[in-house]
Amino acid sequence: MEKSRMVAVNSQDLEMLQKISRKTFSESFSEGNTPENLNKYLDLQFSIGNLSDEINHPNSEFYFIFQGDQLAGYLKLNYGTAQTELKGDSSIEIERIYVLKEHQGKKLGQAMLDHAIHIAKRKNAEFIWLGVWEKNLKAIEFYRKNGFIEFDRHIFVLGDEPQTDLMMKLNLK
Repeated sequence: MEKSRMVAVNSQDLEMLQKISRKTFSESFSEGNTPENLNKYLDLQFSIGNLSDEINHPNSEFYFIFQGDQLAGYLKLNYGTAQTELKGDSSIEIERIYVLKEHQGKKLGQAMLDHAIHIAKRKNAEFIWLGVWEKNLKAIEFYRKNGFIEFDRHIFVLGDEPQTDLMMKLNLK
């Protein structure tokens, strides 16, 4: 199996980030959502302007994961006030962790999660957390297998449909 590698994303990578963001999100959530709501979300969240703001935010970091020379997925981490819910300095949020369908089953999600945990420990975070759609049973099981526990719920709006995300965290101390 080809070796995977993580690469920090910067503003020169905007178009590549937009392409993989739209594709992985569509692959993950087209089933169970209307095309209208999905497209509304994709157009808003993954516009070049929005992604540029996210990449340039001082408390957010993006990483691409490559399988050999192929872009296979990406990771977005948030610190401090960039976090979508918990804004403190003792936690780090995994806002996005996506692998293209064609690269799933190759332990790339695990590699990105391990990378996120390594960064969180290096930054002396007490815990790392994320939100995951309550209907995404495969992802929930993956996080549980890695020691994450549910601690709350929040509403995530996809297009015009409110959905429930489970908030899960992994204590690091």
